[in-house]
Amino acid sequence: MKILLDTCVIIDVLQNREPFAHDAKALFLEIAKRNVIACITAKSVTDIYYLTHKQTHSDVQTRLILRKIFTLFDVIDTLGLDCINAMSSPINDYEDAVMSETALRNSVDYIVTRNEKDYSHSKVRVLLPKEFLNLLLLDQK
Repeated sequence: MKILLDTCVIIDVLQNREPFAHDAKALFLEIAKRNVIACITAKSVTDIYYLTHKQTHSDVQTRLILRKIFTLFDVIDTLGLDCINAMSSPINDYEDAVMSETALRNSVDYIVTRNEKDYSHSKVRVLLPKEFLNLLLLDQK
C-alpha cells in the first residue's frame, strides 16, 4: 500500500500540534515499521523546511530533521504535467489539486490529510490519519 502524506500531517508531528499529533505520530510509527510505503512531494519538503526553520531558527537543526524525514518517506516529484492537469481539476484549491494529480500519476493508493474537504473531488481516495490507521489495522489482520 502506498500513501501520500499531506504537509499538515508532517507538521502535526514536528510541532506536536494537538489534538492532531497523536494520530499523526501513530501513523509515523507504522511508516517506520515499514507497514506502508509513504511519500511526500518535493514541494512539501520546501514547505516543511520553511515551517520547521521558522520554529527552530536553525538551518543545521532543520536540515537534521529533514534528513530524518527522508529516512521515512520517499520523495516524489511534481511534474509540469501535474500542474497543467490541476488547472482543469474539480478541486478548488489549486495546491491540493496539484498534489492530487501528483498522487494519481505516482499510483498512490491514498492521500492522508486532515484537510479532507478540499480534496473532495480527488481521483485518489482521501483519508484522515485515524481512518488510514484503522484501514491499515484491518489490512494487517
